[in-house]
Amino acid sequence: MPTNEGKALRFKKVASLEQLEAEVQAARQRGQAVMLDVYADWCVACKELEALTFSDPSVQMRLGEVRLLQADVTANNKDDRALMKRFGLFGPPGVLFFNQYGGTDPVKKVIGFQNASEFLVSLEQITSVK
Repeated sequence: MPTNEGKALRFKKVASLEQLEAEVQAARQRGQAVMLDVYADWCVACKELEALTFSDPSVQMRLGEVRLLQADVTANNKDDRALMKRFGLFGPPGVLFFNQYGGTDPVKKVIGFQNASEFLVSLEQITSVK
């Protein structure tokens, strides 16, 4: 049975709004955009994003210079709920994009599953926002 091992994106885990803000700020200082994947173990669409979208070579190439962060909200604890509330998410999956130019709000939100082609269109939109 073939695996996607070696094809997975490498995300840095963030567990709170404070960690997220620090990571976004650090990325901006390096001129990097940020993608935050809001994920949960029980979320079927999250697993589909991982298996079908994030494993796509074109998506991976396009994300090559983007700082990849992931918030695992499986536990639905206080920090998880605060993070989701801050960005108007009712639950996963949610993928938030922060550009390298500043501001505290994401420049793009993807809610739910997108296949690789749809996701590439979303990625294209974030590079044009300043």
